[in-house]
Order: sequence, then C-alpha cells, then structure tokens
Amino acid sequence: MSFLVLLLVLWIEKFSAFRQRLQQDGFYLRELARLERGPRLKNQPWWTLAVCVFAPVVLLAFVLYALEPVAYGLLAFPIHLLVMIYSLGRGDVKAALGPFRDAWRRGDVQAAEHVAERDLGLGADSGPELLERVQGHLLWQAYQSFFAVIFWYFLMGPAVALGYRLLALTEEHARNRELRRCAQQLRHAFDWLPVRLLAISFALVGNFVAVGRVMISELLNWHLSAGHLIAQVGRAADELPPPVAGAEGVASLDSLWELLLRSAVLWYSVFALCTVLL
Repeated sequence: MSFLVLLLVLWIEKFSAFRQRLQQDGFYLRELARLERGPRLKNQPWWTLAVCVFAPVVLLAFVLYALEPVAYGLLAFPIHLLVMIYSLGRGDVKAALGPFRDAWRRGDVQAAEHVAERDLGLGADSGPELLERVQGHLLWQAYQSFFAVIFWYFLMGPAVALGYRLLALTEEHARNRELRRCAQQLRHAFDWLPVRLLAISFALVGNFVAVGRVMISELLNWHLSAGHLIAQVGRAADELPPPVAGAEGVASLDSLWELLLRSAVLWYSVFALCTVLL
C-alpha cells in the first residue's frame, strides 16, 4: 500500500491543486500560539512539543493501528493518502523562483536581490553569492518538502511523516526562542539520515567523484546542518560553473532541478524494488 500511496501523491502533486486546499495550517498554528501563551507550558518547550507534535502523531498511529486490519486496510488507505499530502512542503518552490529567474536572466542583479529578499527571505553581499544561496534554497526546499517526507513515510509510516511536518511548522512559526531551538534540534535528528541518502543519490545520478570529495569528510559530521550539506553536494554533483548573471545562471537552476528529478526517479525505483522484495 505504501508504494501506491507514494505514486498517488506524486500524481496529485503534479496534476492537481488538491494539496494547496488540504494544507491548511491555521488550526495548528492557533493551538501552537495558545500553548506558547499558556502559563503551564510557557517555559517548558519540550512539553509544548510533546503536546503539539507528539500527541497528534501518537493519536494518528493509534487510529491507523485500529483500522489496519479492517477491510484489508482499505479504511486506512485514504488516511495514509491525506496525511501524506498534508505532510508535503508548503508552496511551489519552482514557482516561487519565477521573479528571481526573470530578474537574473535580464542581468538585473539589484532587482534579483530585491525579489530574493521579498519572496525567498534570502540576502547576500554580492551577485554570485546570491545565486549560490538561491541554488542552496532550491535544493533544501525540494529536500524538506518532498524527499524527507517520503523517506519517513516509507520507512516508518504516515505518523512519522506527519511528525516531521509538524516539527517544521513549529520551527518556522513558534515565537518562543527555546521552543524553536528544541524543534530545530529534533528536526536535525530527523534530517540526518535522509539528507545523506539524498546526497548519495546525487552521487549516483551526477558526478560521483566530485560528491565523494565533498562527503568523505562530512558524511558522519553530526553538527553539519542538512541545508548546508545538501547545497554543497548538489552543486558538486551537478558540476555547476561559477555563478554569473544572465541566462547561464538561470540554466544552473534548471540543471539542479533536473538533478532532483533524476534522484526522485532513483528513490521511487528503490521503493518499488523494496516493495517487491519485502
């Protein structure tokens, strides 16, 4: 059932706007804000995480456990699908790059800096550095929106995939600094394995030798952030030229997107093989 859900998720992501209609975070964000303001949990970030992240995960796991034997799992199937769609990342990362791509293609670095800060929350001291940050942003958003979610779903089920997305929402929207730090630490642990598997898949579909040089010293580095690692490995795997303004810089973003698509095909092929063999 897991592989069928992943295929349907891919189809819905590609050809339907259902994801945007389902991904409504208002209720969760209101409850998160209420817990942050509450006197009991205000200064206890781990207990706040337990209530707003772990409690929904445990409840979902219990519901699925109860429904799994009923009608050969047919009642659990739609829950798997809805949870997976909700757990994907927010927004369309490729569409969000549109204004930046237009400005960069014209060679208008000043306009590119403005739209990157406005749309992507990115800034830099120079044009080449800005393009590198946008490249890293594309790789990170694709990873955390899609690859991390499908990895944890296939390995541990929809409850863990949901937990990953709730952690991401908590890290992004929590106002309490300690709560954000705790969510970041826990998410870092969740990212450690899948981001390295994605880096290995970059090596298999890209420049294996270049990726090996980057990863040989960083593979087991617990303190290296997932975003920094995936940006380094992605640029190495794709053999990107030095960042320049104009159409060549935009082409580097297209090349990275193709690298991500090849990696997605590889992951789905491995999932299909595991489904058949196991």
